[in-house]
Amino acid sequence: MKINPPLSEGKLLRRYKRFLADVQTSSGEIITIHCPNTGSMKNCWGENTPCWYSDSGNPKRKYRHTLEITTTPEGALAGVNTGRANHLVEEAIRSGVITELQGYPQLRREVKYGEENSRIDFLLGGEQGDCYVEVKNVTLAEGPRGLFPDAVSARGTKHLRELQKLVASGTRAVLFYCVQHSQIETVEAAAEIDPAYAAALKEAVAAGVEVIAYQAQLGASEIRLSEPVPFAG
Repeated sequence: MKINPPLSEGKLLRRYKRFLADVQTSSGEIITIHCPNTGSMKNCWGENTPCWYSDSGNPKRKYRHTLEITTTPEGALAGVNTGRANHLVEEAIRSGVITELQGYPQLRREVKYGEENSRIDFLLGGEQGDCYVEVKNVTLAEGPRGLFPDAVSARGTKHLRELQKLVASGTRAVLFYCVQHSQIETVEAAAEIDPAYAAALKEAVAAGVEVIAYQAQLGASEIRLSEPVPFAG
């Protein structure tokens, strides 16, 4: 995903009220920008650390700038704009980067499905049948371990139930972890944060739900998925 204009670098001063962050620009000005991350952003940032943000170019927006990449306390980079995850995955599917999801000429987004009023991120289709793909953005790291979720996620657990029901009906179902964190080397459920999600994931995998994870390369002018990351179960 090319980013034009490139992201601007600043210094992240604080994140507050969940959706706001104060940033010091390269010129020294302090601006309040939108933080597009509904999670806790645990371990994703520290005060007075480098960050990168985008500019909508729309002066009528209350907060025209958006926080995109943060620096963790350990010096890694984290892509905190969860809205980019689906775009990254779609681009990687269409370009052939995600080898596990090739052979489907049809790709639809946000399709209603299931028994719990859900929408699947991607519904792939072709002669080999359908494939439902649910995308999750991973930014929580403990050392090289990537963990999801970073806060209790009833919605995430619901999606696992829906995927498991698809597999039971004979349909391919995939949980895709978009890893936007330069330090992460493996991915697993954050059992200590959300034991219900971890239990549901274990059950879903045992039932045949596939788990795929890919690492994102983060930069001011481009963000893209590049290589698979092992799922640790």
